[in-house]
Amino acid sequence: MKNLRPSRRATLPVAVTAALGAALLAGCTSSGGGTTAASGTPSPSATTAATPTATPTPTPRPTGAADPALKAFYGQQLAWAACPPDPKTGTTDDSALQCTTLKVPLDYANPATGTLDVAVVRDPAGKPDQRVGSLLLNPGGPGGSGVNMVKAGAKQSKGTTLHDRFDMVGFDPRGAGATSPINCLDDHARDGWLTTDQPGDDHGKALADACQAKYASVLPYVGTRNTARDMDVLRAALGDQKLNYLGMSYGTYLGSLYAEEFPDRVGHLVLDGATSPSTSLVQHNVEQQAGFERALKAFAADCAGKDGCPLGQDPDRAPQKLADFLDGLKDKPLTTSDGRTLTATAAWNGVLDNLYGGERDWKPLREIIKAAMRGKGDYLYQLADGASGRDKDGHYKASADAYTAIHCADGATNTPPADQLQAALADLATKAPLVSKHNPAAALFDPDCRTWPAASAEKPHAVKSAATNPIVVVGSTGDPATPYAWAEKLTSELGNAVLLTREGEGHTGYGASSCIRTAVDAFLVDGTVPAAGTRCPTYASAG
Repeated sequence: MKNLRPSRRATLPVAVTAALGAALLAGCTSSGGGTTAASGTPSPSATTAATPTATPTPTPRPTGAADPALKAFYGQQLAWAACPPDPKTGTTDDSALQCTTLKVPLDYANPATGTLDVAVVRDPAGKPDQRVGSLLLNPGGPGGSGVNMVKAGAKQSKGTTLHDRFDMVGFDPRGAGATSPINCLDDHARDGWLTTDQPGDDHGKALADACQAKYASVLPYVGTRNTARDMDVLRAALGDQKLNYLGMSYGTYLGSLYAEEFPDRVGHLVLDGATSPSTSLVQHNVEQQAGFERALKAFAADCAGKDGCPLGQDPDRAPQKLADFLDGLKDKPLTTSDGRTLTATAAWNGVLDNLYGGERDWKPLREIIKAAMRGKGDYLYQLADGASGRDKDGHYKASADAYTAIHCADGATNTPPADQLQAALADLATKAPLVSKHNPAAALFDPDCRTWPAASAEKPHAVKSAATNPIVVVGSTGDPATPYAWAEKLTSELGNAVLLTREGEGHTGYGASSCIRTAVDAFLVDGTVPAAGTRCPTYASAG
């Protein structure tokens, strides 16, 4: 079982969201919420007792607004109001932000069985007379909060092209943020579960059992395809004929499924930091680990060329020295100033998560590693806490297990045959020996869905769309979390899509290059499709 790294398969790290905030938007911290029921139907709440779960099946055709059973959902009127005070600080947002909830069916195949309330926020267009519609945003994850993304980026996005022309709309996907958040372990249990260097054979089952006990009636229905259907209901409720969408990382999978499910409703879709929907979880993780291996080596080699590098001056030996130090914490962990134990698992999580930001985060990471190698692990543990969503008071975000629940609902429950598993382990040892040595079996199951209680009908497949409007896919050549090859592959598989390339390190492109931003903004606002083969440097000016 992977001992965390939820953001590995998608939520944007602090460095990337900060860059996005400067250009457009930022943030992705979840908050609590719940579910509601249809009239006369028990609510699928967080306290529902464990019951046998049904396997969700694809919605019968017709889908969407053409389905008479969904007419009321598509025709609902959103009741916008000032957003409530922040539950942690008690402060009230006095900006133009507006909040509401969208009612959607728990099960699209059986809409009468119950409903969910989807949390939604809107930052109205800065120039109403030039408004072209709504722009839905997803920061990744799975489990990232679109509501917090818009809230955190509201001030920074003022005056930007997108904010002037669009209502910026964020929503919390099923199981995340304030939309039926899935949080199965208490804070104390999660501390140990995330950081142990000795996960037992039942490590994954411990989480699965806890989630089944609290969310049995919800788990089968939090998959991405249902969230894509929620997006179409939201599109209609917002009054848009077609969907305009900017999805990052995991959000590219959500956008891809929307294009597959509702091709006639595709407006201007941008998928930045593409995942690989046609790849099995095990192979997906091998390829991702290889991406982090490459990024780790790039960081360590760069460090070796700097004065005072804690990894020495030999760029060829520096990566191994870093890996040996991190692995060594398994036998000789560090004790932080507040009495916590920095394990190898926690340290690896912190380092790898920091690689999302690319070169801009290398200098502070050097200093943090230097301090840890001198016996002070506090700063490295802070990186691990940021990766896991743990705040300074020791509390985890409300939807701490959305990452696992959504992946498992997306079909990651099948364990490969023994021969395929051994082949994958061998492939992993060849492509990512440094980052996977600590726990190679765990590296293949991130997350561990092998004992998950809710089976899924979803399977890895090449997502194709019959949309007539082209889709823009953004790939970064040095992306550790979503390798550039995935962007090339998704572009090819989608069909009517064009690839926009950023040259450089780090996860996703929009926040790292004004050249990318200019091209993306022009496409979203005016439909100007980037020329095939367009490549942009990192941090380049638009000109």
